[in-house]
Amino acid sequence: MPEDQHIEYKASWRDEYLKWICGFANAQGGTLIIGRADNGEPVGIANAAELLERLPNQVRDLLGIVIDIQRLYEGGHELLSIHVDPYPTPISYKGQYHYRSGSTKQELKGAALDRFLLRKQGRHWDGVPVPYLKPTDLDPQALERFRHKAERAQRLSQADLSSPDTALLKRLHLYENTYLKRAAALLFHPEPEAFVTGAYIKVGYFANDSDILYHDEIHGPLITQVEQALDLIWLKYLKGWISYDGLQRVETYPVPRSALREALLNAVIHKDYGSGAPIQIRVYDHKLTIGNASVLPEDWQVENLTQEHESRPFNPDIAHVFFRAGEIESWGRGIEKILRACAEAGFPLPTYQDTGATLRLTFAYAPELVALEKSKNEGINEGINEGIKLTPTDQEILKALKAQYNLTIRDLITQTGRTHSTIERSLSKLQKAGWIERVGSRKTGHWKVHKA
Repeated sequence: MPEDQHIEYKASWRDEYLKWICGFANAQGGTLIIGRADNGEPVGIANAAELLERLPNQVRDLLGIVIDIQRLYEGGHELLSIHVDPYPTPISYKGQYHYRSGSTKQELKGAALDRFLLRKQGRHWDGVPVPYLKPTDLDPQALERFRHKAERAQRLSQADLSSPDTALLKRLHLYENTYLKRAAALLFHPEPEAFVTGAYIKVGYFANDSDILYHDEIHGPLITQVEQALDLIWLKYLKGWISYDGLQRVETYPVPRSALREALLNAVIHKDYGSGAPIQIRVYDHKLTIGNASVLPEDWQVENLTQEHESRPFNPDIAHVFFRAGEIESWGRGIEKILRACAEAGFPLPTYQDTGATLRLTFAYAPELVALEKSKNEGINEGINEGIKLTPTDQEILKALKAQYNLTIRDLITQTGRTHSTIERSLSKLQKAGWIERVGSRKTGHWKVHKA
């Protein structure tokens, strides 16, 4: 048999192999065969009798566990089989915690060690209590926003929703004895980053993988971050391709809104907040990616995500609150809904990539939409009047609009110091010359700079 999660071969014994026994005990258990080469061929050992007597005591004294060790004979060779049961408590070797993963042994450190120790105690990262955090420290508007969502979803009784904040938080399982949990700080505190580094979302528009054109950050309680990020991406970062069905104007966006919403919810709920890294959303002219510090369940591969699977949230307390708010289901159907929304829209199915530290979701735009936008931009750029003489006011307006797309005329007046009529004349001139284009309505739209 080849080496795997439960079996390891060693040609001879060294005391450092106690780390492998430690790793099996901390994982799912396994068997260490002494006297077999890595390729599985038996080579035998000369000191089997001595090890048979010494190792059980050595393992008991250094690791505090009991092993089952047996002498084997194979092909005229003498081997030892050391079977290790999985232990419900953390096992250390000289202060180090080792873990069997696949056919390798890893020493657990940092965030991985924190997760391991919590799991062995039957706890999870977002369920750790936070001393000195009180209900009065939380954002009343965020709590009210949750009440509004939960009332509409009808997943909490009216008595629960009308109860004081402390009672509501207890009903949501956000207390550990007398202390609020980390989940409460993340979900409802006005500045969750005061407790957890990187608890926010970054969005950037990229010309390519190295050149960023503009970016934004979404901070505040998690319960409001998703809708804020969705609105920002929809209004500022994604372009709607315009077509007509008879007299009806139709705008087609490169990512279905429902799919993007589910993807944002998944990122926020399943993020490994112990990583200290924000959720990073990159928008290009041909794709959108969501990069999230996330850890797949131990027995999962990335392929499991796109198949039918049960719900196994990395942050159960956070997921529970989003469920009560009616934002998610509890059946592991989020990715299924993403795939279905893209398929129904006729768009390419998104793909997942697990880098080991980051789970990346990529929405590739439909090729015909990318080609349409490219030809449209080429036509617009060809129409720019290169011979137009730009005044200092024109140049300041172009610079300001390129830095921030949604500036109003009042904003431009403040930034440039020019009068209302001067700004209006300059905008009209730049639009006629093809330097800028008005996207959307006069009230809610924005200026798009084609060249500056």
